[in-house]
Amino acid sequence: MKGLIFSDEPKNAMEMVTYLRGKMDVDVISTENKELVEYGAATVYFYSDGFVDNLSKFLAGHIEKNNYDFIFISSTNTGRELAGILSYKLKMKCMPEIFYFENKENITTKRFFHGGKTVVEEESNFKMFTVSAGIIEAEKINKKSDVKKIDLEKSNYKIINVKNKESGGTDIRNAKVIVSIGRGLGSQENIEKIMPLVAVLHAEISGSRPVCLDYKWLSEDKQVGLSGKKVRPDFYIALGISGQIQHIAGIRGSKTIIAINKDKSAPIFEECDYGIVGDLFTVVPELVEKLKN
Repeated sequence: MKGLIFSDEPKNAMEMVTYLRGKMDVDVISTENKELVEYGAATVYFYSDGFVDNLSKFLAGHIEKNNYDFIFISSTNTGRELAGILSYKLKMKCMPEIFYFENKENITTKRFFHGGKTVVEEESNFKMFTVSAGIIEAEKINKKSDVKKIDLEKSNYKIINVKNKESGGTDIRNAKVIVSIGRGLGSQENIEKIMPLVAVLHAEISGSRPVCLDYKWLSEDKQVGLSGKKVRPDFYIALGISGQIQHIAGIRGSKTIIAINKDKSAPIFEECDYGIVGDLFTVVPELVEKLKN
């Protein structure tokens, strides 16, 4: 059994290779990254100057030539667009946004459904899938992949200007400890009151969708959840976050979840490992003092 992985983000490619390498032999196509060859793919193909037109043309031919049993495409902006084009070109149905794949008696996949409110498990004969980021924590092995360079045809697209989104600095997906805030914080000014906890834990700060997109207390790249980033820290501390399923979808990979919320019926308490019912502005200073000592 052989699969092909595509991701324009090498970090996602590392996760996908780690997840799939025990299930089948895999090749991977991605932008150049010297570490990607250490995660267990048979062959790593590197490309540059790739856009959906020249990438889709190359991928369609490469897939047909090599007779891959399955195609896995990272669910990035570029990946989702490529999946649609390849589905048309190859006349191949595509299952979107999976976070689980098994091929035993039948092909079984899992994905979030109804806006993340539930998980649907499906059996199908699909061969192409887009894969949600953070499917597993990437792990290297003691064997390097073969490396080949791809020469893509010239694209019809040309980048005229690049304007980066406002960034809060470090990528939260790499953080070992995250302190995350929700609407229960009350106001942007109150962020300063929880920063001593962030500092004493050497943590990164993140937020729920309302905090990052609606109120803009934090930058968009700090959003955790179904429509934000999926994180896998050792410790995830949720402050004033109710814990709707869309947010939980982004933190399920966390090793330990700690929640502080004054609402004892908040859904977050059904998902956390440790929960404290109380006023976070009382609890957080006490935690800081204990941690300092």
